[in-house]
Amino acid sequence: MRYAKRGPLRFTSHRDFARAFERALRRAGVPVAFSQGFTPHPKISYASAAPTGVASEAEYLEIGLREPVDPEQLRMALDAALSPGLDVLDAVVASGASLPDRIEASRWRIELPQVDPDVLAKAVAVFTAADEVLVERMTKQGRRTFDARAAVVDIDVIAASATPSEDPVVPCAILELVVRQVTPSVRPDDVLSGFRVVAGLEPPVAPKVIRLAQGTLTAQGAIVDPLDADRDGATIGGR
Repeated sequence: MRYAKRGPLRFTSHRDFARAFERALRRAGVPVAFSQGFTPHPKISYASAAPTGVASEAEYLEIGLREPVDPEQLRMALDAALSPGLDVLDAVVASGASLPDRIEASRWRIELPQVDPDVLAKAVAVFTAADEVLVERMTKQGRRTFDARAAVVDIDVIAASATPSEDPVVPCAILELVVRQVTPSVRPDDVLSGFRVVAGLEPPVAPKVIRLAQGTLTAQGAIVDPLDADRDGATIGGR
């Protein structure tokens, strides 16, 4: 299944979304399968969830069911059971490779209010010319240093017709980038930290980050929806 986090609901943490999704399954009467053991859990597997505060049009999960269900009816039922802003966009029968194996990269859009596009373009040029850009981030294993440059497959400054505030006086630079899945993961804020390291660019206000897509990466740098391989399925059934 593919779902989106939009508007204020982008501040929903992954744990909060997981709880909301389990409640939606119960409200929608979905015949979800459960794990075995003393504390059974619904069979739900999440793939590469976006960080809290980041909007996304391409979040993915898998669920196991006890019996066949029409994919579109399931999608509509769950979408209706979730709050507006947590929107279920697509559902297909899972077959072949697992969902995590189909996700190699993500495409991101970063809006940077009060940053001049020309200044951003210069920072991008310095960043892409570097062989390595080391940044630091606190992880579950403690503070780690890693290369933010190697994971970036493509990066472009996009011309904007208007600022997000619709104020033509205030500049707004827009960045789109494709980042490969690596360990530790490289996030959009890591790339912005890289701009600070190599070009001294530090946005004066918090950026708005949107994940536009994630999936397999072609030789041309395009991202293929991980659900595309399963479009011919007619029903969703338990495995």
